[in-house]
Amino acid sequence: MSIKKVLIANRGEIACRLIHCYQAMGLKVVAVYSEADKNALHVKKADEAVCIGPGPAQESYLNIEKILDAAKKTGTEAIHPGYGFLSERASFAEAVQKAGLVWIGPSPKVIDLMGNKIAAKKAAEKAKVPTLPWALVSENLDKKLLEKEATRIGFPLLLKAAAGGGGRGMRLVEKASELYEKAEAASREALAAFGSGELFLEKYCDFGRHIEVQLLGDAKGQVITLGERECSMQRRHQKVVEEAPASNLSDKTRKLLWESAKNLAQSVNYSNAGTCEFLVDAKENIYFLEMNTRLQVEHPVTEWVWGVDLPRLQILIAEGKTFKDLKLELADLSPRGHAIEVRLYAEDPAKGFMPCPGTLTEFHIPPRNFIRVDQGYLPDDEVSVFYDAMLCKVIAWGADRETARKNLISCLKESAVSGVKNNLYYLIDIMGHQNFIDANVNTKFLEKEFGGWKQPVLSDVSSKKVVSAKTTEVSGSNNPWEFFAGANAGGFQKKSASSQYSTEDAVLLNADQLRAEYTGKVLKLNVKQGDTVQKDQVVVVCEAMKMEFSYTAPYDTVVKEVHIKTGQVVNAGELLLTFIKEK
Repeated sequence: MSIKKVLIANRGEIACRLIHCYQAMGLKVVAVYSEADKNALHVKKADEAVCIGPGPAQESYLNIEKILDAAKKTGTEAIHPGYGFLSERASFAEAVQKAGLVWIGPSPKVIDLMGNKIAAKKAAEKAKVPTLPWALVSENLDKKLLEKEATRIGFPLLLKAAAGGGGRGMRLVEKASELYEKAEAASREALAAFGSGELFLEKYCDFGRHIEVQLLGDAKGQVITLGERECSMQRRHQKVVEEAPASNLSDKTRKLLWESAKNLAQSVNYSNAGTCEFLVDAKENIYFLEMNTRLQVEHPVTEWVWGVDLPRLQILIAEGKTFKDLKLELADLSPRGHAIEVRLYAEDPAKGFMPCPGTLTEFHIPPRNFIRVDQGYLPDDEVSVFYDAMLCKVIAWGADRETARKNLISCLKESAVSGVKNNLYYLIDIMGHQNFIDANVNTKFLEKEFGGWKQPVLSDVSSKKVVSAKTTEVSGSNNPWEFFAGANAGGFQKKSASSQYSTEDAVLLNADQLRAEYTGKVLKLNVKQGDTVQKDQVVVVCEAMKMEFSYTAPYDTVVKEVHIKTGQVVNAGELLLTFIKEK
């Protein structure tokens, strides 16, 4: 069949990326959006847009019935889930197909098998692909079973969400005393992000490398690999920098990674785009971690090195095309050059990467040769408290790694973001670190080398330069495989006019007051009026952009008044609690 209209069941930069691709193919594109996203860039770019509910994802982007209703109303023929949200939910894929629509992704059966991390590990073991020691933990968190399995695996270990990825629902546990509390937090976060609080334990391998392999399966179950990506540069178990290909990796290990991923995918009759993630230790032993049954955030680095357009191939495969049908696009595939991607987040790297929602007063990334920007925001857009903190991805290509690095750092140094705290200068410092230049990286790199990182103080000249930067979006293409220059643009940071307090002085403006340091939604309120609390006792738990954070009592005291309630969204500087006296 030939698809003429497609609905994107997502938001932000990935929705914009898919809209751009499918409109270029001559297709009509439908966007869905929450009330919080009514003025979002993906809504403006689409041919049609349908509101599917309030801001919280559970009431909008995770609501299958509302998304299918939007598809029906607009005459949509196919649905692309993007990444995150419902992208790895087999029930969604099945519902799409039952509604008579084309699902742009692997089959529900394969998603159910490989999208769940537990089933994927079992499939990998069956295919004789090595895994780390692991154990399933049910959603109700049986404390005795949890402790028993943790003891068997040994500390340190990781708690991971069984139904999702992207670092959501993941916690590092270094000792038994913190196991249950972290399991509760991980399960709660996983439930909010993926609709399931089921977890598994996995042995933690210190100083390993996170390497993943891009897969593509056609409509007949044939599978090809499109090389590997280096994804070891992570904070809070979420990727910050990705590259293709991986450097300082032996040809033997590279071949083993490709073959292991391909064999596993073929064993489950995999179709469409997918990724196998591996841990590679210091001796280059490989261990299968999980399979992402969707398009990855970092897919642009593979596209530039291999000269392909993955979303375009996804929809052609969904139409029933085989590799034989696509011979003009897949003939004689081989990698060329090097690509590096960085993720620009609305977060504060100097304060534990706390997410920082707000209004973007400025957002500009200058057009450059062989620079690509996938973005979901424009200047004056609101960065919502409800969703992921990523503003955009900046990707650079070069004939070799060093050329790509220099292209990227040059672009970042002339970029500007205002209105929300962000990690621009953090990324610049990473690009300039000698160990990064030497490609001497692992999953502990950022923690080890940038654990005490502080935001640089800008000179007056630098500040004036930032304020005068352009704030327009530029679209286009500069694919190195086409040998011409061009760019997409984006942008960067001032203090938000809507915030009365800066985050530096927001927590305790007065000795008897506790104020919010960051904008967030109140998840748990652990005290009431009249309660006696001790210093450092957790009194309020909040969530912003899918990350939980807590507020503690500043000293031994008594709660005089509670100014908030569970479920409320509080802004930075807003009063949370007042205290009677210091005891």
